[in-house]
This record gives sequence, C-alpha cells and structure tokens, in this order.
Amino acid sequence: MSDRYPDTPDGRYFVVRGRLWRKSDPALDEATRKGLVKDLMSARRAVRDASGDPDAMSNARHRVDEAKIALGERGEPWWEDGAPDYNRHMAQNTPYAEWFATLEK
Repeated sequence: MSDRYPDTPDGRYFVVRGRLWRKSDPALDEATRKGLVKDLMSARRAVRDASGDPDAMSNARHRVDEAKIALGERGEPWWEDGAPDYNRHMAQNTPYAEWFATLEK
C-alpha cells in the first residue's frame, strides 16, 4: 500500500479514512490472487450493471462476497495466531490505536 493507505505493522490491514480494511491473504500464490481479483472486478461490474434487477443484483453481490472471501478479505481471518479480526473497525478503537496516532494526519 502507499503512504496514503498505510498498512498496519503486522500487515493484516490497510487504513482508509481511519478505518481498518483486511488485506488479501499473503499466502495466495500470484496466479491465484490475480484470478480472484479478476473475478472480483467482474462481479463489481455486474453490481454496477444490475441496477433495477433485484435478482441480478443479488447474484452479483453474492459473487463479490465469494471473491472477497476467497481473497481472505472477508470471512475467517487468514492469520492463524488466534488474534481477533478488526476488519472495518475504526483504528482508534482497536489495539492499533497507538500506532495509528503516530501517523501524520
């Protein structure tokens, strides 16, 4: 990530407007990751294009969710040390608060 979206020191999240977002599983091989990102982008385009069609929207959102789970960005955390998941939490309200406070605003 760039300085604009800093990574947490443990590499589990990046921060956007103070909120933690879980990163993809670093154990994914490059070919798998690229394929899943391609699937995710296709599903996001399907969401955009499904306007007015509830069934198509539901299907497209399901595809987005499946891709994000496969990437490790949703679902069970990809790390195995038992640490809790703070995905979508405000950094200041997590154990990352002290680190986050040191970032330039």
